[in-house]
Amino acid sequence: MSEKIYPIGIQNFEKIRKEGYAYVDKTALIYRLVKKGSYYFLSRPRRFGKSLLISTLDAYFRGERDLFEGLAIEKLEKDWVKRPVLHIDLNIGKYDAPDSLDKILEEALSKWEITYGTGVGETTLALRFKGIVERASQQSGQRVAILVDEYDKPMLQAIGNEELQASFRSTLKPFYGVLKTMDGSIQFAMLTGVTKFGKVSVFSDLNNLDDISMREPFVSVCGISEEELHAYFEEDIHGLASARNMTYDEACAELKECYDGYHFVENSIGIYNPFSLLNAFKYRQLDSYWFETGTPTYLVELLKKHHYDLNRMAHEETDSDTLNSIDSTSDNPIPVIYQSGYLTIKGYDRRFGLYRLGFPNREVEEGFIRFLLPFYANVDKMESPFQIKKFVDEVMAGDYDAFFRRLSSFFADVPYELASDLERHYQNVLFIVFKLIGFYVEAEYHTSDGRIDLVLKTDHFIYVMEFKLDGTAEEALRQINGKQYARPFEADGRRLFKIGINFSKETRNIERWIVEEVRS
Repeated sequence: MSEKIYPIGIQNFEKIRKEGYAYVDKTALIYRLVKKGSYYFLSRPRRFGKSLLISTLDAYFRGERDLFEGLAIEKLEKDWVKRPVLHIDLNIGKYDAPDSLDKILEEALSKWEITYGTGVGETTLALRFKGIVERASQQSGQRVAILVDEYDKPMLQAIGNEELQASFRSTLKPFYGVLKTMDGSIQFAMLTGVTKFGKVSVFSDLNNLDDISMREPFVSVCGISEEELHAYFEEDIHGLASARNMTYDEACAELKECYDGYHFVENSIGIYNPFSLLNAFKYRQLDSYWFETGTPTYLVELLKKHHYDLNRMAHEETDSDTLNSIDSTSDNPIPVIYQSGYLTIKGYDRRFGLYRLGFPNREVEEGFIRFLLPFYANVDKMESPFQIKKFVDEVMAGDYDAFFRRLSSFFADVPYELASDLERHYQNVLFIVFKLIGFYVEAEYHTSDGRIDLVLKTDHFIYVMEFKLDGTAEEALRQINGKQYARPFEADGRRLFKIGINFSKETRNIERWIVEEVRS
């Protein structure tokens, strides 16, 4: 049994180093950051180590050399300069009113003013911040370091409330503007967050930030690479394999499938989710750790609000301008979903400058799809896992009538806001259900022009299905036969069912299904 202490939920660099927690050495990259530039922005999903990065930079600029003993930067840094550090963590607040942001900033400014004093005429938050930066530099004889963790928390919590977002923007723009106006007193500044709000937002005047979110040299500054996994956690992989009765290679493959796959730059190495990885090693169990720490309700509301076609999620394409910045007035939910970590870069078309997106790994894909079900279908959140199990059991048993009766219940009581685009809602429910079933049985499907063709395969059965909207079940079956959808499976030894299904706009539900068995 490994005696390693995993820093799960620990974001303080000093605590990790002094109390013997496992640490993946990122200090060579940090040295490169501080020596090759001055102003940075980094976007990464939650639980990816952004706060630890900020804490490490804090310790570095305070000149706490002893904390870096044995790390890469110890040999790289020759001059350990102690500087004033102004560190703000916006993750601590609940931003539900215009003054909620003011209170957080007021607390930080008041603390710094105890150390560096106040100035005449500093009546606004931005002016007070400017004065603090100036006095801190003058009193210490060194330029200051400014570190802002989770800069976007107020804006994120105000998504959907334009009035509140406008209030936060009016506060943050001049406040962050100090980073530009006080350049002579600032050695280094870094802002981190989950998302990047652009255009009319807080970054519109702050054009001196180097956004490294999609820059290859810093792709692994947060998270764990394949090389780091094997350099720091070989013993842990063996321990997991032993506990789960797997071979070493099987354990590596499972870890990769569950937690790897984040790509923040085209054609770059994959990055493992550090939170999930460390939990898997600690508990020696492959589970959905990251997803369970946050409920992306606001993401689902964005998808529903804009009647997004969920089937696109598996092969969404977009350009870098869209991907790298969120406009609070935009009707495109994809940038928010990408930056939040539920989608990642899967490919890149250099000729057209288009990124192809998809789910990074099994943990995210299955967790997100499961989470979607109660928001779209008539099913209680607590009942959702049991309903999917029953679906799978019915498919495995060849009980297609029970399957379609259960599916019909999912369409009952369609919410009013979704009924306005009934066809899209119908497609989205089917996508969610068959995607979830596909985690347990082999599923092949595609959508085109409002039609969903589906093939489900179990050990004993093959189902070929065609769905119609305001047609007839007979028409659907004739299409299966006319286009010979079942022909590729006729030589297979399993029982083969061809099923035509019609969905009625009038009843807002499945009207009828008919089945033709090719062989019994």
